[in-house]
Amino acid sequence: MIERPDIDALMAGELGVWLQGQAAVREEAKDKSNGRLVKSAFVVLPASALLLFGFDLGGFTAWLIGAMGIAGGVWIYAPRAKAIRQTKEGINSALARALGLEYTHDLEPGAGFQRATTFKMVPHFHRSSFEDLWSGDLGGRAFTLHEADLKQKRQSGKNTHYVTVFRGPVMTIACDRRFHGTTLVERANKHKKFGFFGEKDSLAIAGLDLAKVDMVHPGFEDEFTIYSTDQVEARYLVHPTYVERLIALERAFSGKKIRTLFHDREVTVLLETSNMFESGSLDARRDREMVETCVAQFMSMADLAATLNDTPS
Repeated sequence: MIERPDIDALMAGELGVWLQGQAAVREEAKDKSNGRLVKSAFVVLPASALLLFGFDLGGFTAWLIGAMGIAGGVWIYAPRAKAIRQTKEGINSALARALGLEYTHDLEPGAGFQRATTFKMVPHFHRSSFEDLWSGDLGGRAFTLHEADLKQKRQSGKNTHYVTVFRGPVMTIACDRRFHGTTLVERANKHKKFGFFGEKDSLAIAGLDLAKVDMVHPGFEDEFTIYSTDQVEARYLVHPTYVERLIALERAFSGKKIRTLFHDREVTVLLETSNMFESGSLDARRDREMVETCVAQFMSMADLAATLNDTPS
């Protein structure tokens, strides 16, 4: 079992000292953004008035005013965004070191995300972005986690816009042995029969036929549905303690619609959440709170890894 980091020691040590220095950086960023707000008012407002009353550009006028407003907003917020990201990376890196992990902000998705798309654990998407990669050994298991933000393109007449269809962590945990079958665990009632009359009895995914598993504990069927190519193995894997850990993980991340795939030698876990690991804040008084939240999230993942260690083989 991974040891829970001592938050008092973190805040009293190197991280706490660094955050004290970062407090001045954040105050400077706020002052700089406020200064830019005043400066932009003397440019954007007169320019907008000139466009509205001095030129007749038709429908292009509203677009141009909107574009100036967006550009001005980005310019005003940029110092704050930079300070927040620096603080976030400092906190997350220190926490990763305390957990014996590595942390990087920017990344390219790996095998875990590719597996999630192959097994349709995420909706179809047209745009994607990824951040916050944590990797290393967690609870005696090779571990990776990163955040994914997936968007679908929508058409409304001649206008195109993008809608977020998934945002949350993609986590992989290695196992000591290869699974005999493939088992998919999802929140109940995701896969409806034609006409919405009950759940599907089987799924055809990634060239495999996964049959619905009748659980030994019927109460779990109200919470989750399990599909597998190996009914016996699925009942071993998805035991009461494991289900409890899944629910605890949802709560720790304030998330929903958790889903798990057992395939080959890895477990892949996805969860829909708001933006995660945003431990950076312009308010230095919230630093400890941010660290505590990250620790709680990672300890829930460690508990899940420990549960896999206890799974009968």
